[in-house]
Amino acid sequence: MTALDAVELTQAEYERYSRHLLLPGVGVTGQKKLKAAKVLCVGTGGLGSPVLLYLAAAGIGHIGIVDFDTVDISNLQRQIIHSVDRVGQSKAQSAKDRIAQLNPHCQVELYETQLTAANALDIIRPYDVVVDGTDNFPTRYLINDACTLLNKPFVYGSILWFEGQVSVFNYQGGPTYRDLFPEPPPPGDVPSCAEGGVLGVLPGVIGALQATEVLKIILGIGETLSGRLLIYDALKMKFRELKLRPHPDRPVIKELIDYEQFCGVTQARQQAQQMQADIPEITVQELQKLLLTQPDRTLLVDVRNPGEYEVARIAGSVLIPLSELEQGPGLAKLQALWGDKQLVVHCKSGARSLKALNLIKEKTGRLGMNVKGGILAWSREIDPSVPQY
Repeated sequence: MTALDAVELTQAEYERYSRHLLLPGVGVTGQKKLKAAKVLCVGTGGLGSPVLLYLAAAGIGHIGIVDFDTVDISNLQRQIIHSVDRVGQSKAQSAKDRIAQLNPHCQVELYETQLTAANALDIIRPYDVVVDGTDNFPTRYLINDACTLLNKPFVYGSILWFEGQVSVFNYQGGPTYRDLFPEPPPPGDVPSCAEGGVLGVLPGVIGALQATEVLKIILGIGETLSGRLLIYDALKMKFRELKLRPHPDRPVIKELIDYEQFCGVTQARQQAQQMQADIPEITVQELQKLLLTQPDRTLLVDVRNPGEYEVARIAGSVLIPLSELEQGPGLAKLQALWGDKQLVVHCKSGARSLKALNLIKEKTGRLGMNVKGGILAWSREIDPSVPQY
């Protein structure tokens, strides 16, 4: 007698999954496989939302959720598993409650903690498949390496702007995430969704594709995306595919490491701390006073992206995006405006403006002041009419 023989479907489940039971390659045996399966989803955001909803609806019997974040109003544009009444609450618990409404036959285990090298193996070990619903490189490398050590398939997804990617890693000897990205990009080179934005429906497309790959792996049907990277362009409504092969120089994973250090996050944080020590800082209250008492002597520069500037701005600010400063034209524009004025620079929260000020210091030898907390602090503490985003 196999473990699957011990799995039984109730009459309610026969009715619920009737359209599955009619499918070649699924049927009763396949539905039992889904009920017996254990799937871990790391993240309940844009990607995790559709993944979890479709896996629960399909009849995955055991779902694990890793997330330590809370629901924010800005999440609701794309994170469809959450709702307005859950703002401020645990994302993991919100997802569990929604799954219970959708399919009470699904058992959900919560891990309301950050996935780290210290806990990843213990969390991942009981599961058959791991789904990536994250938005940062250190966690993706961590998931990949833990799955490699435990021989678990890893269903990858990524989204930004109007494009998304999907693949399956570490499946039946196929490529791993390290074959796609042998080395992580420098910190800050790839903007997050919070910095760059994302089309609200995009994670629905990519998440549905990830859920499809999970079901195929469990059912043992079709051709998975192992060895292939599927790239989706929503603006052109086109898919293209890249072949992936195991890299001959791929390191052998023997243990989990410090992934923030590996991805340069630790070094970038230390550099930011050093830069912060070298750049004067101004509070939003001090900025308000400066703009009221010395408006003609103050040059307030906003280094965010044009789209952010359109959403929210501080009156009197001049937009010179960080990208333009880095590429050169922005420096010429700044020099033309600067003269003998006091330079004050801001971004959304203070990180990009700090980077801009260090670049300005390096290129011109002149100092400006960084607005602590950026426009978020301004809208929160000075002018509530300025939208938060």
